[in-house]
Amino acid sequence: MDPSGSLIISQLFWLIFLLMLVLPMIKAQTLEWSRERLIKAIETRRNSRVITMIHRQETRSLLGFFMMRFITIEDSEQVLRAIRMTPNNMPIDLIIHTPGGLALAATQIANALVDHKAPVRVIVPHYAMSGGTLIALAADEIIMDEHAVLGPVDPQLGQEPAASIVNIEKLKEPKDIDDETLIKIDLSKKALKQMYENVKSILIRKGYSEEESKRIAEELSQGKWTHDYPLTVEYLRSIGLKISTDVPEEVYALMDLYPQPAGTPSVQYIPVPYQRPGNNPPTGSRKS
Repeated sequence: MDPSGSLIISQLFWLIFLLMLVLPMIKAQTLEWSRERLIKAIETRRNSRVITMIHRQETRSLLGFFMMRFITIEDSEQVLRAIRMTPNNMPIDLIIHTPGGLALAATQIANALVDHKAPVRVIVPHYAMSGGTLIALAADEIIMDEHAVLGPVDPQLGQEPAASIVNIEKLKEPKDIDDETLIKIDLSKKALKQMYENVKSILIRKGYSEEESKRIAEELSQGKWTHDYPLTVEYLRSIGLKISTDVPEEVYALMDLYPQPAGTPSVQYIPVPYQRPGNNPPTGSRKS
């Protein structure tokens, strides 16, 4: 073969190799800029801080395995930082799409949202299960697509529902229950009580009466449904939750910008502290 021809082939090979490396990075960065522009547009229109927590459960990795994403401590750290950077008189719009996750992380986020002085709106375009529902309960207004769903917040011990473990006592004589199961039953009772009190406290702090809060907490946290049971807008309204179905069109457009596999930040916001005239910067925020 002509040496010059071999050189051209070699150069083409390396050019194609470099393009294969660079193009995914360019595509990812372009998508990131598109999300930031749309988040900023939503913030401007709604005069709020927009935070997104998007866990794409349905995407696949390169090797074809499902990549499951959940609410983690890292998520709670990022959301709490965003809330700290938001003035007390600025509303927060949290757009959430998640199958759930760590109860600790979800509880931290919920408590921080409850303590925010301005209105908090949690927007659910598709679903917010388990820990996502706990976070939604901390909103002044839950805004859902008319076909979106929330889920029960009953605690799980590993893969087993605490409410079902507790029921073992009703099915067996104490002498027939082994020590390990007795420990699980004890832990399950504590977990159910803790979640009930947590949900009740959140609802009372958001303005629900004590009677309403107890009833809703009992309905959602004590194992009435399977953990993945979809709770519809109609049902949620029937138990007394304040639900709106006026999801902004921009939120659907934003969801279209999260098609890529794991690696996308699940919590995102414009990373600067906002200030309004006459409002002191939030404690711990950085100067812009």
